[in-house]
Amino acid sequence: MKTKAELLPECPVATTVQLIGNKWKLLIMRNLLVRPWRFNELQKNLDGISQKVLTDSLRSMEADGIITRTVYPEVPPRVEYALSELGETMRPILASMQTWGENYKALKSKALQ
Repeated sequence: MKTKAELLPECPVATTVQLIGNKWKLLIMRNLLVRPWRFNELQKNLDGISQKVLTDSLRSMEADGIITRTVYPEVPPRVEYALSELGETMRPILASMQTWGENYKALKSKALQ
């Protein structure tokens, strides 16, 4: 059986896309850039995401080392998701995506006038 590293694409861009390249993972990371979030908070904030997709995305991102899952010993249990140290390295990339998106929207808006 191949390890996770052996299954990653040779191309570094393809590797990045494989790890975070879907709509929901990017939006989860956008939220986690601000602060840790609980599962229900994420689900309410991410309009249209199903419980299964959110669960699968969080599990995948945790397995890839992008986020951390902290379970607090309380009754009822409290679980929070946050960016890991590795996930924090995505901050400038997501900031660049935000800037590009803002510029694109401004250009499109000007073109429509």
